[in-house]
Amino acid sequence: MNLSFFDQFMSPYLLGIPLILISLLFPTLLFPSPRNRWVTNRVSTLQSWFIYMITKQLMIPLNKKGHKWALILSSLMIFLLSINLLGLLPYTFTPTTQLSMNLALAFPLWLATLLTGLRNQPSASLGHLLPEGTPTPLIPALIMIETTSLLIRPLALGVRLTANLTAGHLLIQ
Repeated sequence: MNLSFFDQFMSPYLLGIPLILISLLFPTLLFPSPRNRWVTNRVSTLQSWFIYMITKQLMIPLNKKGHKWALILSSLMIFLLSINLLGLLPYTFTPTTQLSMNLALAFPLWLATLLTGLRNQPSASLGHLLPEGTPTPLIPALIMIETTSLLIRPLALGVRLTANLTAGHLLIQ
């Protein structure tokens, strides 16, 4: 059997069923389900503690106005943790090694950050497009260069993350 380095990223099948479906359903055990009980079991206590610790770690550096992002950031953190743990299961691959997955996560979060900055502090956000002390003839060129670098940032970071993850998997292989 002749295998290449990239065969490890193919989705494995067992009896014609892709194992990725089973492995994607497995991490749902990490997500809490609403219960109307006074006494909880160990799984729900562990889930609550886990979510509390993630939220606390994410919110320490933010001020009170930034705490409105707690739900989306905690959900993103649990989602990334659960899909990266999939790579530890046998016969599965880590979905974040795919460029489409990284770009699908990077672009909306980058856009939300950019639009929030432009809405709340427009002069400070636009001030990053022009370094202080720039000579007057260079101003139009620098604004275009900085705008281009700002717009391609999610693509560049997504490609870098994918390349690093793929290189790590190839080294382990």
